[in-house]
Amino acid sequence: MKRTFLLALCALVICANNLGAMDRKTLTIASEGASPPWNAINAEGELAGFDIDVARDLCRRMNVECTFVPQDWDGIIPALTVGKFDAIISGMAITEKRKKSIAFSRPYAGGFNQLVIRKDVNLPPTDTAIKLNLTNIDTPKQAVIDQLRAALTGKNLGVLRSSNSEAVLNELFGKVATIRSYDSQDSMHLDLVAERIDGGLADYFTWKAFLDSKDGGIAMLYGPQLSGGLWGPGVGVGLRKDDRELLAAFDSAIDDATRDGTLKRLSEQWFQIDISPHASN
Repeated sequence: MKRTFLLALCALVICANNLGAMDRKTLTIASEGASPPWNAINAEGELAGFDIDVARDLCRRMNVECTFVPQDWDGIIPALTVGKFDAIISGMAITEKRKKSIAFSRPYAGGFNQLVIRKDVNLPPTDTAIKLNLTNIDTPKQAVIDQLRAALTGKNLGVLRSSNSEAVLNELFGKVATIRSYDSQDSMHLDLVAERIDGGLADYFTWKAFLDSKDGGIAMLYGPQLSGGLWGPGVGVGLRKDDRELLAAFDSAIDDATRDGTLKRLSEQWFQIDISPHASN
């Protein structure tokens, strides 16, 4: 009888905590606004993209009114921790390093990174459809990495500052290539077109938007589709560690949006493929 009472009490506490999150009437959500189609600034000067549509849907499910603010990538986690906004929804990969500073919801999307190289660099051809998960690097995977190192030796490669791609690029090619870090994807694209760098590493879908543009014709995808490792299990909502009730509310909303197909629909709308949680696990 005592055990049953305690279990019931615990259940009531959990429910009360979850309801506490729903008592919040408003939330402020930050997104970088510089990584389309994940997030961008539209012609009206407002945040738009997959992340923003996902955020609006999650806020609706949580019965809260959400406002959106742009925030530079390299300062987005510090700004969250000091209370400048309530959550980050900005294509942010869930990683062990970031989890030391903030909490994450369960993933609302997956994805992969890929190298892009200027066509006039004339590197040896590669199979860009190969998938290479960096979580456990065995002998065949190491052989692919070694081939890339040989091809990229002496090259100048760009990457977004303070991103996991920056850490991966330095880890894989920092000893053979010159790595240049940028405050935005747009700045890296400009230097690529101006031939100040030979290529770079970034989220595939961010590259696709550039490659499909007029300027993007000078470059091409290069090497395998990279995932895992420092990029973690997927993309999640970033929150302060003490916001446990808000975390539970986001997790519940993401579960609902996964079950009813909303995340699948939005990912197909923005990326033309399904990168929702069930597809990326």
